[in-house]
Amino acid sequence: SLLIGSIILILIVEILNSAIEAVVDKASPEMHELAKRAKDMGSAAVLFSLINAAVVWACVLWPF
Repeated sequence: SLLIGSIILILIVEILNSAIEAVVDKASPEMHELAKRAKDMGSAAVLFSLINAAVVWACVLWPF
């Protein structure tokens, strides 16, 4: 269940990141520093969820 949960977490965070990007694009069609920061933070959340999944999978599947 840890393995599946880590993958589901990636999907959830990716959906939230897409929602953030859509809202930012709608609210601020022109380039703005705060819009860029919001999108960067969403992308960072996806990156951290991917790192989390890699660590979980490595811990579960690595032969000790």
